[in-house]
Amino acid sequence: MTRIVTVGAAQMGPIARDESREQVVERLRRLHAEAVDVGCDVVVFPELALTTFFPRWYTPDLDGHDSYFETSMPNDVVQPLFDDAARTGCGFCLGYAELTSDGHRFNTYVLVDGTGAIVGRYRKVHIPGHADHQPERPFQHLERRYFEESPDGFGVVNAFGGSVGMAICNDRRWPETYRVLGLLGAEMVFIGYNTPLYYAPDPDQNPLQSFHNNLVMAAGAYQNGMFVVGVAKGGIEEGVESLSHSQIIAPSGQVIAQATVSGDLVISARCDLDLCRHYTDTLFDFSTYRRPEVYG
Repeated sequence: MTRIVTVGAAQMGPIARDESREQVVERLRRLHAEAVDVGCDVVVFPELALTTFFPRWYTPDLDGHDSYFETSMPNDVVQPLFDDAARTGCGFCLGYAELTSDGHRFNTYVLVDGTGAIVGRYRKVHIPGHADHQPERPFQHLERRYFEESPDGFGVVNAFGGSVGMAICNDRRWPETYRVLGLLGAEMVFIGYNTPLYYAPDPDQNPLQSFHNNLVMAAGAYQNGMFVVGVAKGGIEEGVESLSHSQIIAPSGQVIAQATVSGDLVISARCDLDLCRHYTDTLFDFSTYRRPEVYG
């Protein structure tokens, strides 16, 4: 018996600095409804899907951006999206800034099933950018100032008939992300991102952003026999242009759905999770062929 999951990638266009949470949640609900209309079992939203990408601005006090953080999830503003999941049976993966009750700040993903319940939580492991004020840049990337590195690492969740992992933005560039999730048995990995097209440390990489985006996700999918769903918040947000090109990648490394324009939209693919075994039981059978004793 095949295990089919129809997954949607809900790409978002820019979120303005003064756009309210209520306005953003209505956008998310429209995308969720579109995913339901095309038969999705789960829809994946981008990193920091409730707010503009606030780490591009410096504040003298560390808590200067705390208004962009959520202190509970779900909360009253986001609850309608959870209600939509319970009503339709279509789950979702949502990225947001999390401020914990004991004062920790994380870049977080939650996985919500078709009953509207949170079944998984992931906090970003690989935090990019810088922590110090660098006003000479056209815009800053202060993730290392406003977010802590996850102390939890990676994990998988049994949901939607398979084994699901999560990662966020810069995590997708590191092979360890996919390998650890692969060793844990992940069959599908959800990755949200906000990726500026201008990279201040080395602008020669600017024209390669889309190529690198596909390269790392496709390699991770193929080398670990998993589906990878990469979802952008792209377009020109508060003067900063970011990558779109959301895509769904099969365990073969082939792109099976891709966004060809920026803005709010849903792409989807019907994924047979048993296809993962064509790779994890053959060429990438870790128990047979992997040699960790010589990797030191």
